[in-house]
Parts: sequence; structure tokens; C-alpha cells
Amino acid sequence: KLSSTPLQVLLYLNSWYFAAFYLAEILIFIYKGVLLPYPSDNLALDVVLLLLFLALETLRIFYGQKGNLCERSLATCVSLFVLFPCAALAMYYLLLQTFVLRLEFLLSTMLLCFYALEFLLGLLSISAFSRSKVY
Repeated sequence: KLSSTPLQVLLYLNSWYFAAFYLAEILIFIYKGVLLPYPSDNLALDVVLLLLFLALETLRIFYGQKGNLCERSLATCVSLFVLFPCAALAMYYLLLQTFVLRLEFLLSTMLLCFYALEFLLGLLSISAFSRSKVY
């Protein structure tokens, strides 16, 4: 069996971490919308990007888990491909919002650490899957 246990555990933990991240971001946006002079257009953009982030992250984790468990290089590659826009969105929430709170900075940094580890383990898994398919 070639599936990567560390990658599977990391994807599982990331799914729970992202749920907490997402809930925290929603609460932070409510806080920012009420207490800070947040332009409504910028707030709307940030919320729409958060919804896009949820869709991409769900897709990424699904393909990552299925690709790893079924030892499919293509599904794992799709997961790694979708990781790049997810990392870009995490960088947006880390640096480019109108107001970035310290809590958001810490949450986004942790998410990027998950992504870095998953990227490395995903590449190792794809390499192992590809080597085993040689006839």
C-alpha cells in the first residue's frame, strides 16, 4: 500500500483547521463590519473571496484524500494544483485585506504552514504512485 499516512492525517487535520479558520473569519468580518470603518465594497469582496476559498479548499481536500487513499496520481495532482489558488487566498487574508487583525495573521500563517507540508507530502506521494505504475 503506497498511500501516505502523514498526508492523510495532515489533510484530515487541515479540514478541521479550515473549518475553524472559516468560522473565525466570518466572526472577524462581523466585528470589522460593525466596529471598523470598513468600506462596504471591500467587505463584500472579502466575503465573496471567503466563499470562493471555502469551495476551493473543500475541493482540494476531497481530491487530496481520495487521490491518496486510492493511490491516484491524477487526483493528487488536482489537489496540488488547487493548492496554489488556496495559498494565494490565504496570502490575501494574511497581507492584502483592508484591515488585517493579528488573529487573522496568525490563522493565515498556520494555514500556509499546512499548505507547505501538504505540498511536499503530496509531491512525495505522487512520486511513489508514479513509480509503482511502471510496467
